[in-house]
Parts: sequence; structure tokens; C-alpha cells
Amino acid sequence: MNSFKKNAFTYSTIVALGGFVFGLDAALISGAFKFITAEFNLNEWQVGALGFGPGIGVLVALPLAAWSSNKYGRKTTLKTIAALYLISALGSAFAPSFATLFAARFLGGLAFSSITLAAMYIGEVSPAQWRGKLVSMTQINIVLGLTAAYFINYWLLQITNSNAEWVSTLGIREYTWRWMLGIEIIPALIWFGLLFFVPRSPAWLIFKGEFDKARKTLAKVFPGEEIENHIHVMKESIEDSNQDRSVGSQMKEIFSKKMSIVAIVALTMAIVQQSTGINAVLTYAPTVMEQLGLGENAAFEQAIWIGLTSVVFTILSLVLIDKVGRRPMMIMGLVWVILSLGICAYGFGTAKYVMTTEAIAEMKDIPDVDKLTVLVDKQFSTDIEFKEAVKEVMGDISARDNSSVFLQKSAVLNAMLILIGILSFIAAFHFSVGPIMWVLLSEIFPISLRGIAIPFFALISSTISALTQFFFPWQLANMGASTIFLFYGGLVFIGLVILVKFLPETKNLTIEEIQSRMRLKANKH
Repeated sequence: MNSFKKNAFTYSTIVALGGFVFGLDAALISGAFKFITAEFNLNEWQVGALGFGPGIGVLVALPLAAWSSNKYGRKTTLKTIAALYLISALGSAFAPSFATLFAARFLGGLAFSSITLAAMYIGEVSPAQWRGKLVSMTQINIVLGLTAAYFINYWLLQITNSNAEWVSTLGIREYTWRWMLGIEIIPALIWFGLLFFVPRSPAWLIFKGEFDKARKTLAKVFPGEEIENHIHVMKESIEDSNQDRSVGSQMKEIFSKKMSIVAIVALTMAIVQQSTGINAVLTYAPTVMEQLGLGENAAFEQAIWIGLTSVVFTILSLVLIDKVGRRPMMIMGLVWVILSLGICAYGFGTAKYVMTTEAIAEMKDIPDVDKLTVLVDKQFSTDIEFKEAVKEVMGDISARDNSSVFLQKSAVLNAMLILIGILSFIAAFHFSVGPIMWVLLSEIFPISLRGIAIPFFALISSTISALTQFFFPWQLANMGASTIFLFYGGLVFIGLVILVKFLPETKNLTIEEIQSRMRLKANKH
């Protein structure tokens, strides 16, 4: 590997580590929900608020990230984001109340803009032939972080059942959820330190008129004979754009006629990516698995398979994206997503729930479990009907705290079919719209608009994500799993139709060539 390629990969890897911290932050909470709910006696809306808290934070952060990335640069903004992750992890681990924990989660959401900035920075230091792979590294790190979080949660859950003295000494049994959330402190600190070793973005330096400094950065990632051409092309890109650099002017240009195809593609991807329901499934993974009647331990164990599937298919996407191309992988992947969601909907839709005398006897450790005898041999066609009946008999708190056991003992469904559907959905997402959206967002906007455009469309995506995470506990309690998956599948289908018509192929093209082609396509429409 020559020094140029080595440097490009090194800088991209360091910046992409923010994805690992993001993945940890997003998924560690999934294992903590049950413990936090019991400790602070939370209702469904409060649980949703903890899942939604980072979503609110990122909605606030993305406009600030757009402004900061243009004014102070991508590197400085990334360092600020890393510091926020660190403070959020500390606040979450030591939170004395629901309100404090929510505030810490909100602060972590401010740092979620790391994904946007990482895609932007990596796209600006990557040669065209490696850009797809390098930008996708952020998604690889996200799924590695998710998988690590599921392993950590499962491991912590297992050791709480051991009699090891060190478990008691460290307070892991007593403060399980605090250990789950506190683990993030270490990688956040490491990432913050490593960011001091990456150079400033050459595109941002040119945007600021710092041409000599841009040459020094480009010299690290491009052969000497190519540097002046890159400088010239990037200067032309800026000169061709609206020279009024106010946010309002840039937004107007983003939605101008010449950028219409770009705007349609970006908006559709931003909505579709989160309308799949991916962050609801990942954030509440053990809760989703409990709906299969697997029980708490098995649900945590199966959540690990979600993480491993994410890793395998993100890596496959990384390998193929610069060979197969963005468009075919996106289109095929979304079709795959819709089919997978359909399998999940069918599996849950054909489920039955029946409480038996034998099941009640096996749950004798649960206080007042004999009250469930009034439900013996009654058949419920949906998880909603069953949960409501249990709640009426056992009360809200017992129904909530023992939900996984009640579902495990009563569910009559094809758990393997649903599990295959969920894992297939996870695979399809991470093969297609998961990483490819960020690659395309880093390619289709000119330098002068990138600092505003990418955070803006990420803001839209994050808004959908936040709403999905917030409403998921309520949806699960009131709509049922089958209806939820059908709802997600319908939204994705609408997006697929739009992308089939407008999504271009950008493989092996320079950013400037991509923009030229999309302007021509816009003029034809």
C-alpha cells in the first residue's frame, strides 16, 4: 500500500471511529431499559423519551454542526462532538434520576451529528476510486459498535447471575445498567485523543481560501502530479456556486431547479433510511426479541445475532459498493427490506397467545401469579389483546416487569420464521440504504453546499429516527408487532418507487463529474 492510500485509510479510520462510539451509545441503552424502567418506575412514554432523547439532541445539533463545520472546520467540530460523547457517557452512568438521565441522553444526541461530519470529512480526503469504501467505514464502525454493545449487555447480564466476589465488589449486580452505559467512556476518550492526529479537510481549506494549507493536506492523500488539478476543480466548484454563503442562500440553491434531482434523491433517502424502522429495532432489540416469547436471557442472546448480521452485511456492502455500484445495491436492498418486513408482519400476524395451568405453575416465583388462572385456555389472536388481558389481571407494574416471561409462556408462533425475517431485514438495511445513503450524500453536493446540505438532510433522517424511537414502545403496546412491520414496509415501498426513477449511478466518478451529470438530468426534467 503506497503512502497516499495508507494516509487516506488512516485518516478515514480515525474519523470513522466516531461511528463505533455512536453504535455503542445507540445500543447500550437497549439492554438497560428494563433495569432503568424498574428503578425509576417509568411508563411507556418515559421509556420512549429515553430512546427519543438523543433524537432531540441531534435535531438541535445538526444545524449547529452545519454552521460549525463551515466556520471552524470539520476537524474542530469532530473534536467537540467527541467531547460531548464523553460527557454524555459520564452523565448517563451516574444519573440519579430519570430527568438527569434524559438530559445526559439528550447531550449524547448532540454528538450523533458525528455520522454526518464523518461522511463529509472522509468524502473530502478520499480519491474517487476508494471513496465508496472509505465513507462506508463509518457504517462498519456503527455496526461494530452496535454488536459490541449487545455483547457487553449480554455479558453483564450473565455475570450478574454469578457468585464471583469481584462482581459484588464492583457493584455490577447492583448497578447493572450504569455499567452498561458507562462502558462508553473508554472509546469516547480514545476517539477524542486520536482526532488530534488528522489534518484539516482540504475542501474546507479551499472554501476558506487557504490554498497552501489545502495543498499540504492533499499531498498526504494524492500523488503530487494530481494536486493542482484537484485544487483547480474544487475552486471551480465553489466559483460556480452562489457566492452568497448565508444559510438561507445555500438552502435556496439546494432546492433550485438545477439541483432538483439531487434534492429529490437526498430527501427520499433521508426519509426512507429511517422509515425502515431500523433504529427502533436496534434501540429496543431485546424488547423486540421478547415478542418472540424467548424470555429475557434468550432475547439478549438473540440481540447479539442482530449485531453480527449487521457487521457481516455492512462488510459485504463495503466490498461490493465500488464494484457493483450504488444504484443496483440500493434498489435491490430496498426490495429485500420490504420482503423481510413482510415476513415479520406475517409471522406476528399468525401468532396466538394462550395461558395454560402448566405455564402458571412454572411462574410460581412471580407474586400473585395465580391471578392468571382466569385467563387459562383463553386464546388471544394478537399480542396487544394478550398484554391488555394480563395487565387487567396482574396490574400495570407486574405486567410490565414480567412481560418477557408472560410472553415466553403463552406465545404460540413461528419464532424461527420471525427471527429469520428480522435478521434478513437487518442484513438488507446494512447492505443497502444504511451505508449507501452516506456515500451518496458525500458525493452529490458541491463543496460550497456540502457543509449545509449534508447536515440538513441528516436532520430530516434524524427527525424520522427520533419519532420512530419515541413512538415504538407505544406502538408495540397499542398497534402490535405485525401492524408496525407492515407500516414500515409501506413507507419503504413509496421511497423505492421514487428512487427507481431518480437515483443515478455515481460509481468511480469524481464529485464534480457526479454533480455535472445530475444537473444535466435536472434540466431534462
